[in-house]
Amino acid sequence: MDPRHLFIDDRHFGKCVYCSANPSSRDHVPPKVFLDEPYPPDLAVVDACNKCNTGYSLDEQYLACFLETVLCGTSEPSRLHRPKIRRILTDDVRLRLRIASSGKTDSSGELSWLPEVDRVKRVITKLARGHTAYELYPHYEEPSYIGFTPLPNLPNEELTAFEGNLSEGLNILPELGSRAFKRLFLFGNKLASFDHNGDWIVVQPGRYRYAVTQSDILIVRIVLGEYLACTVSWK
Repeated sequence: MDPRHLFIDDRHFGKCVYCSANPSSRDHVPPKVFLDEPYPPDLAVVDACNKCNTGYSLDEQYLACFLETVLCGTSEPSRLHRPKIRRILTDDVRLRLRIASSGKTDSSGELSWLPEVDRVKRVITKLARGHTAYELYPHYEEPSYIGFTPLPNLPNEELTAFEGNLSEGLNILPELGSRAFKRLFLFGNKLASFDHNGDWIVVQPGRYRYAVTQSDILIVRIVLGEYLACTVSWK
């Protein structure tokens, strides 16, 4: 069978990929708040209801601003690198003060930042659901694992495992008609305009990349800002 004649499987269309309600909008995966302009062409979109499409926006904005604050060591807009985040924190003083209050200096003078864990997990779970829906099919059940940590904090062995090509040597193939299937057989791991490195799909260099790997466990890995390593999995 010539993979060029395969279509993207539409059996899972017609439902919000986050809650299975009737879709009334389309949601970018990842949201543009995690990317810089000019945005990548052919940015993925998935079916979503209005409630899910807008209900995560404040948490996504918080996480994008929190990460920029951590990377720059300050929430002062004039000292931030990303223009989008400078605008957000200039306009939203309450958010800026909230993030600033999460920075703590220890007795040695070292500054650390404490994230709002529930908000971060909420966002990365939503991102993972969007990627699995786009690449394979929606997963509405709760993940069996949600974790995140800064890339620099990972020990060498864990970093190697996280960055590795998990699909190498697997005998399980993606579902026929899924984007993951077409990506594997038609483009040799290249689909749309995004760059690829093994399992990793680079949506925007330095800003966002992800990998979806399916065996007996479905694993979604995400890296935000080349700093925050996220893993969500379903058994």
